[in-house]
Amino acid sequence: MADQKNPKDVTKRSAAKPKLDKAHVADTALDLLNDVGLEGLTLRAIAKELNVQAPALYWHFKNKQALLDEMATVMFRRMTAVGRDVGYEPSGGWQEWLLQGNRQLRATLLSYRDGAKVFSGSRFTGIDHGPEMETNLRYLVDAGFTPDQAAWASSTAYLYTLGFVTEEQGMRGQGEDAAPKVDVAERARRLADFPLAAAAGAQLFAAYDERFEEGLRVIVAGIGARYGVG
Repeated sequence: MADQKNPKDVTKRSAAKPKLDKAHVADTALDLLNDVGLEGLTLRAIAKELNVQAPALYWHFKNKQALLDEMATVMFRRMTAVGRDVGYEPSGGWQEWLLQGNRQLRATLLSYRDGAKVFSGSRFTGIDHGPEMETNLRYLVDAGFTPDQAAWASSTAYLYTLGFVTEEQGMRGQGEDAAPKVDVAERARRLADFPLAAAAGAQLFAAYDERFEEGLRVIVAGIGARYGVG
């Protein structure tokens, strides 16, 4: 006679394995991202972390880009949740609105290894971003921008932040034992015959917080000058 399975054992095994859905996979992928970086983040590696076979993930994501889309969406949800928790209500007009929003975006991207690369080229799933986007654009329109100008202004600031953080994460090094990729002093020594280029290294490969803030303020000032909105 064949051995009969104990229903209690089956139930115990079922309870031990968490439900595999998009949200759980994306959360696991974001946790793993900080350990292995974007290049090491394969569906096989995620499946191993989840203790499932890789084909099981294809029920939820047809390819890695679909997974990145969901990861970017989760990052956005977390960012907006933080904004609500801290009472994100900028004062000082549309300029401060753009400044604070992009500071928050940079902080979010920097909190994940290769966070800017995950965001870049990804499309949000669902419409979670709809209310936030509507609020941002409405704020600019109420400040005097046309709808088109509001879209251009917000996307220009966003793209600056995304590009800056992509370069920042690429040059500063990330993860444990990571080191900056440029030795500023050594670079200055090699470029000693070109004093301006040599001196620029301290600004090009260091002082990232100050550089981001200065560049963002230049962008915002340029937006105001271009569209004549004070």
